[in-house]
Amino acid sequence: MKTTGNTILITGGTSGIGRALAEGFHDLGNRVIITGRRQDLIAQITNDRPGIVGFTADMTDTASVTKLAEDVRTAFPQTNVLIANAGISRTEDVTSDEWDGSDAAAIVETNILGVLRVTAATLPILKAQSAATIMATSSALAFLPRADFPTYCASKAFLHSWLTSLRHQLRKTSVEVLELSPPYVQTELTGASQAADPRAMPLSDYVAKVMGMIERGAHPRGELLLERDQARRWAERDGTYDSIFAAMNPT
Repeated sequence: MKTTGNTILITGGTSGIGRALAEGFHDLGNRVIITGRRQDLIAQITNDRPGIVGFTADMTDTASVTKLAEDVRTAFPQTNVLIANAGISRTEDVTSDEWDGSDAAAIVETNILGVLRVTAATLPILKAQSAATIMATSSALAFLPRADFPTYCASKAFLHSWLTSLRHQLRKTSVEVLELSPPYVQTELTGASQAADPRAMPLSDYVAKVMGMIERGAHPRGELLLERDQARRWAERDGTYDSIFAAMNPT
């Protein structure tokens, strides 16, 4: 993927990593289209940055995603990059008598089905371009989970596996497939406290590293994964899975 001259659609582009990527790519002169469920946030961003365009869309609603693809095809038929970034995260305590699986269902609906919906809806547009990219936001937790976020981690593990297969199936087309696997970053994914947590990587630092990796083509196997997260990526192979899991999930 080149870092300039693109028309980029970013779902979940009104906050966190999605917004930071939108602004970063816009700074490089790309046409950027963002989506989100809140029109007020879209209006704020597009007013601050007139070169960014926004559409209200809900990745959990098939009709909304279909309309988004139709609007993009009509207004921006040259769209050549999809960044499927919309996602949610919630803790779950399955030992609680109040756990009913509803949070798990919501996570699957957004993090898995939402990515499948928007990819299916926009893939015909991308395949029509001479060079195109699908990038989906997974997580370093796809490789080794935090047990208090069971469905969130599992949803990212699904994306890792699915993107691997998607990459293989599209290998003879003009569409490359990238997996963005962030570490713990200062965003509000799990609440306001995460954005201020000194243990989390500053958002601007993370996005700067990602942009550099994309520019250099530093994504072996299509994975955009920081060096600090390679130990988790290869824990099974290296025989360190149990020790790292125990460190991440103390008893």
